[in-house]
Amino acid sequence: DALAPFAAVAEAMGALRAEGLGGCRRDLLREAYMRQQIRAARRAGHQRIAVVCGAFHVPALERMPTVAHDRALLAGLPKKVRTDITWVPWTHRRLSQTTGYGAGVQSPGWYHHLFTTDGDPVPRWLTRAADLLRAEDHPVSSAHVIEAVRLAETLAVLRGRPLAGLTETLDAVRAVLCEGSDVALELVRDRLVVGDALGEVPDAAPAVPLQRDLTRLQRSLRLKPEAAPKDVDLDLRKETDAARSRLLHRLRLLGVDWGVPARSSVNSTGTFRESWRLCWQPEFAVRIAEAAQWGTTVEEAAADKAVGTARAAEELAELTGLVETCLLAGLSGALPAVMRVLADCAALDADVAHLAGALPALVRALRYGDVRGTDHGAL
Repeated sequence: DALAPFAAVAEAMGALRAEGLGGCRRDLLREAYMRQQIRAARRAGHQRIAVVCGAFHVPALERMPTVAHDRALLAGLPKKVRTDITWVPWTHRRLSQTTGYGAGVQSPGWYHHLFTTDGDPVPRWLTRAADLLRAEDHPVSSAHVIEAVRLAETLAVLRGRPLAGLTETLDAVRAVLCEGSDVALELVRDRLVVGDALGEVPDAAPAVPLQRDLTRLQRSLRLKPEAAPKDVDLDLRKETDAARSRLLHRLRLLGVDWGVPARSSVNSTGTFRESWRLCWQPEFAVRIAEAAQWGTTVEEAAADKAVGTARAAEELAELTGLVETCLLAGLSGALPAVMRVLADCAALDADVAHLAGALPALVRALRYGDVRGTDHGAL
């Protein structure tokens, strides 16, 4: 029965929910709304109704309560809420994630190879693995590839399989191409088994408010996102360059490393100069969409993220480093909350090494903060 696996999963979800696992208020509201839509489809005369949902929700939709029950749950919710939706490019790395709504596909790069290769996919895949290892200065020859193909096919026969799969292929890569090295094998796993493929979305697709604010800042500060690496020297005494610096520091707080601090190409010991290497990656579109949970503008999102990071921090040096970053990013609104967490942590930490390790970031902030015109009175 082709539907038997689905029935088994639904039974497992029913057992989990019977034990009281999951089912927060938000899920209950969502399921009540789903049932209302199913009832609306029935009233419209539809006889065969298909519902696409996560397995967790199946028990709540199979045994529907009364209409009054669902109306009581949904009572008081706002009728209309203005929302914005967007598309983000999908990546192989997100397909391989097993948390949240990640697809949990552990080897998307391998499956892409299977579906796009004519003929026997194993020799071609092992050839790609050899090319990758040679590019990383591993001594791999064509003879290695031939022996790896033979080993993968032999392992498949020994294991009673009609063809060599990913398990046999990786065993052959480890034994022959990598000469038993798990370090080299991890490179193959990362680049080929998972891969870096990135999808595309139309330019006309709607963007989240945070992306629109970033685009506005990029235009006003004349910082064009480019894929090729570009070195930029900033003079912090100039307002435009100071604003560029704040933007790059804020994006780093949000996990968008568009700019990475670099060694200055100008021989100068002044604290008013800052050097960056800029390199825009398509993956940043996904990270910006994820960071939108913190706010609708870059400044607001970076400030909220800084406060959240401070509350989750465990090391004192991590907190003082965060304080320094807040000053560099011009996040004066987040500084009081971060300083409160820092004060509480310092009061409870009696380790002299921890206290001493926390000092450098504060000293740098006090010593060099005046160039940026930052308010470091809280320090």
